[in-house]
Amino acid sequence: MASTNDLKNGLVLNLEGQLWTVVEFQHVKPGKGPAFVRTKLKNVMSGKVVDKTFNAGVKVETANVDKRNMQYLYNDGTDFIFMDGDTYDQIAVSPEVVGDAAKYMLENQDAIVARHDGTVLFIELPASVVLEISYTEPGLQGDRSTGGTKPATLETGAEIAVPLFLETGTKVKVDTRDGSYLGRVS
Repeated sequence: MASTNDLKNGLVLNLEGQLWTVVEFQHVKPGKGPAFVRTKLKNVMSGKVVDKTFNAGVKVETANVDKRNMQYLYNDGTDFIFMDGDTYDQIAVSPEVVGDAAKYMLENQDAIVARHDGTVLFIELPASVVLEISYTEPGLQGDRSTGGTKPATLETGAEIAVPLFLETGTKVKVDTRDGSYLGRVS
């Protein structure tokens, strides 16, 4: 149990038998009336986001979530296999849990795996990853760094928009949260 004054981003709460992670919170003290905490909660399983208001100082139940740094080994056709670097235990994670993170995962890459009572809740990748462009249309003479973009396919199969001057085989830094191009890596 924790007080609403202890809420912070990333904390997982157990409300009405469901797990919710705190996306953002704001402690509000109006001039008239009692203080309250306005939160934005995301359902861990479905991804649904709701706004919920708690009175200040009210107790809320927190869930015990085990976040471990694990290494992505391979995809066995149906599941993604992760290995704990400390115990060498391997776990299979379904594609539904991995979600869009699969577009930016290379074999032997580290990721944070969050589990609750043995069930994998979600996979957290680093904020950015370096991937190689496996195919993009060739740039034309006169293409500059400012201006338009073109589609490029990464080595993982994901498609992103990149500047016109980039060519196949170039390593680029990609934001794993929204799939945007961040820059070239030499």
